[in-house]
Amino acid sequence: MMKLVHMAEDKIHARNIGPYSLITQQPLGGKSRAGGQRFGEMEVWALEAYGAAYALQEMLTVKSDDMIGRRKVYEAIIKGEELPEPGLPASFNVLLRELNGLCLATYLIRRKESDKRKEIG
Repeated sequence: MMKLVHMAEDKIHARNIGPYSLITQQPLGGKSRAGGQRFGEMEVWALEAYGAAYALQEMLTVKSDDMIGRRKVYEAIIKGEELPEPGLPASFNVLLRELNGLCLATYLIRRKESDKRKEIG
């Protein structure tokens, strides 16, 4: 009889820094590519239901594909300053470019200036 060998030391994986996708700027996935652990749609819904909005915002922007925000947070931590607000993720910009490719004009309406529209693209 053969048995499966599952050892925790073979399965454990952690990432502090590593490679990012060139297109979406998101961390690569998988242990073999020194990637991060996938945070899927069900995990997002679970954190939202739990009310962990700030943790969710951090995971979906700064810890994922907000390149400018990632740099600003790093600098704020090094200098001991207050953390800045996260910006737009790079995957949002990829979506906007795809919509522009379909000839769909996309506008970003800012909360502070709701009467002004800024065309993106």
